[in-house]
Amino acid sequence: MERSASLDIEALKMTQEQYILASQPNPLQRPGCATVYPVGIYGWRKRCLYFFILLLLVTMIVNLALTIWILKVMNFTVDGMGNLRITKEGIRLEGVSEFLLPLYVKEIKSRRDSPLVLQSDRNVTVNARNNLGQLTGQLTVGE
Repeated sequence: MERSASLDIEALKMTQEQYILASQPNPLQRPGCATVYPVGIYGWRKRCLYFFILLLLVTMIVNLALTIWILKVMNFTVDGMGNLRITKEGIRLEGVSEFLLPLYVKEIKSRRDSPLVLQSDRNVTVNARNNLGQLTGQLTVGE
């Protein structure tokens, strides 16, 4: 029994010595580890990075909002835009429209129950051309 008690005391002393040695600062440094540099972005660089990410996010949200607004104002649908519809036969325009530049079409038809109305401040000219593009006939209605 005395022997086991002495072993326990020696083990306790050894543990206390190990604790004391471990808690004291080690004057010897490892070679090659003179200074420890922190890894990452710190300080003003981190704030600038967060600012640019926030600016990019705001720009994306404004861009998306403007795109949706343009789509809504111009009345874009799968079939076409506003009164303009894309069909198998071509483009169908329903309602009143205004053309600022000359209109070149192959065929203009009105609905069966309504007349085709052409209005102009100056005159209306209808040209007929052959397959070579040469003028073969012309109808001009003056002012």
